[in-house]
Amino acid sequence: MPRKRKPKMEQEIRRLRARGYSFREIGRIIECSDSHVHRVCMVRDQLPPDTSGWTPARGRLSMREREEVRAGLERQESLTAIAKTLNRSVSSVSREVAANGGRTHYEAWRAHERAYEQTRRPKPTRLSHKPLAAKVIEGLEKWWSPEEIVTCLHTEFPHDPMMRVSHETIYKTLYVQGRGELRRELHRCLRSGRAQRKPRGRMEQRGKISNMVMISERPPEIEDRAIPGHWEGDLIIGKDGASAVGTLVERSTRFVLLLHLPDGRGADMVSTAMRKAVKGLPLMMRRSITWDQGKELSGHERFTVDTGIQVYFCDPHSPWQRGSNENTNGLLRQYMPKGTDLSIHSAADLKRYAASLNDRPRKTLGYMKPSEKLAEFLALTA
Repeated sequence: MPRKRKPKMEQEIRRLRARGYSFREIGRIIECSDSHVHRVCMVRDQLPPDTSGWTPARGRLSMREREEVRAGLERQESLTAIAKTLNRSVSSVSREVAANGGRTHYEAWRAHERAYEQTRRPKPTRLSHKPLAAKVIEGLEKWWSPEEIVTCLHTEFPHDPMMRVSHETIYKTLYVQGRGELRRELHRCLRSGRAQRKPRGRMEQRGKISNMVMISERPPEIEDRAIPGHWEGDLIIGKDGASAVGTLVERSTRFVLLLHLPDGRGADMVSTAMRKAVKGLPLMMRRSITWDQGKELSGHERFTVDTGIQVYFCDPHSPWQRGSNENTNGLLRQYMPKGTDLSIHSAADLKRYAASLNDRPRKTLGYMKPSEKLAEFLALTA
């Protein structure tokens, strides 16, 4: 005599199936045969949902009202007349009919079953589709942002609706406890590294520098990013302000150069590191640098004489005037987290980090890589 299936076992089988597990995987988890899992799921798919014990929430159409809608449509009544009979708004009736086959194909029982299915909880999330979750995890482990992942999915799977997810869904899955599609620790792969959303702001105090050329005096050609060779720069600071790494970002291509500062962040050390970094650049890539008002660039006049690169300074407390650099510094915190000693990163490490960023698709470049954008500029001017 065949053993009866236990209701709890069937419920667990259907729950796992809804989350995207295969019949074989469910069989291993439940400890039953693949064919048994298949039979349970097939019976579920073939039977219509049981709506007998379901009472629609207040404000939703009942089965009786749906039957009235169908009767009105058969009598060729207008939607306005049907709505008046039901004491409902015309828009409610219009949406009901449009969503369930229109005037010619509306069926009350089918519309009621559809409404019941839509209200059932919990619903499987987008990331319960295992191939999609695997692609998202792969992108996060490469330290790509959710938006970068989403755009690459559109490019790689242009005709597969199951491989679609919004960047907000990825963030919510990482931030909200209880969503198990992505491993909890993957939040560390986000640029911020945070496990929850947290608004944050900070004002920094800066020293005064003599003979600064302010950003307001910068030529218009720099503003529109049409000509390469204009850079934005700043320092990212390590634990207790004891270490630092310099960053330079080209405004048109978002190409990154990192400055190794093993001996500190004094003006002489920063100027020397900047001269070394720009030395290997083509002349067309050495036009200007826009920097924050930090004392580390108090030697800007000597730097301009030595390199021919004009230095412009932002207004106080205006990081948005170096938007590309601020964004890149945020990305770099994935490699060099806040509150850590940055002196442990060697020049070779910084070179590797820069290469990784320059090989990363960027939304602002139409998801081209900075290395590709730079090569495109250089090819046009060759």
